[in-house]
Amino acid sequence: MPTFNYQARTREGEPRTGVIEASSQEAALEALQQRGLTITALREEGPSSLLQRGLALGNRVKQKDIVIFSRQLSTLFEARIPVVEALKTLVGETESLNLRKAIAEILDDVAGGMSLAQSLAKHPHIFSSFYIQLVRSGEESGKLQEVFSYLADYLERSYYLASKARNSLMYPAFILLAFIGVIIVMLVVVIPRLVAIFEETGQEVPFYTQIVIFLSSFLRQWGFGVLIAVVAGAIGIWRWLQTASGRWFFDRMQIHVPILGNLYRKLYMARLTDNLRTLIVGGIPILRALEISGDVVGNTVYRRAVGEAIESVRGGGTISAAFEKTPEIPVLVTQMIRVGEASGRLDFILANIAKFYGREVDSAFENLVTLIEPFLIVVLGAGVGGMVASVLVPLYSLVETF
Repeated sequence: MPTFNYQARTREGEPRTGVIEASSQEAALEALQQRGLTITALREEGPSSLLQRGLALGNRVKQKDIVIFSRQLSTLFEARIPVVEALKTLVGETESLNLRKAIAEILDDVAGGMSLAQSLAKHPHIFSSFYIQLVRSGEESGKLQEVFSYLADYLERSYYLASKARNSLMYPAFILLAFIGVIIVMLVVVIPRLVAIFEETGQEVPFYTQIVIFLSSFLRQWGFGVLIAVVAGAIGIWRWLQTASGRWFFDRMQIHVPILGNLYRKLYMARLTDNLRTLIVGGIPILRALEISGDVVGNTVYRRAVGEAIESVRGGGTISAAFEKTPEIPVLVTQMIRVGEASGRLDFILANIAKFYGREVDSAFENLVTLIEPFLIVVLGAGVGGMVASVLVPLYSLVETF
């Protein structure tokens, strides 16, 4: 996700500078304005040319490697190993070349007197603002070991959810791509040869066979143009989704689409409450914890809800009162947060909500995969069978005439 440097002023006129991650400049501006800031300067960090973007992509580190790094660092801190010695150990143990280079630079910075959070902040393409803020809180409170333990647990849960989603959808995606490939081969290679036979014999073909022949002819004549149009359309949609209006439309559609929308709502609830709980336990002030959670939740609908919660808390209100105004946030969540605010155990309540929705996401993924596999088999089987029948029926009629 792009990173933006900003300069702003609060409502009291105090200057503020910092870094924010957002899908676009419009989204970054909206997120900062929701914090009550007046923006004076906003520019994107990092590469602008295609070559530089390609190099930045090559410098990325897998989330799994960051999970392992955080868990190893937590274990070393628990064993009372100093920061510099712990980093020296991990430089030699890390398998990822890009992460190893980053750790080596962090080690040099820390050995030179820089704080760990400041040195991590020099690598925004690896460590998110969420990660850096927690580390900074751990250094200020003297609970760095506990903070890295929270981070490792959180990253493992996030990695597990992302991996489960990816693995669950891999098989259906493979089947769908295979089906598309088979259909294209039949339309481009097989059908034209059979059409030549029908034309030579003057055999009349059924209406459904004529449709298949038309699709085959169209694909052979205009297939390249269709491919260009599809690619151009995909690029246009992708660029539109980078705008604030496009992102808002997509995010709303994502959580309201039938079947999948319910799954996404549960996923974002698990992520939002887990983020917020981890930050609060890590010692981050509630307003800053809400700001960071809104930035990393990954959906503008919920980011706006968090922005309203920030304004509510800043004005002396509660998080639950602000969340009630967002219909995409379940009543169960607002009621439980209200209980947590009243009892002073918000972190405990948020942990329970995150666990509940984490289990709900697991169950929803399993049910989705269980349903989608037979559905795909039936639909793809009917599609291939229909195309084969459209070819075999006139061939069978042709054989009977001889």
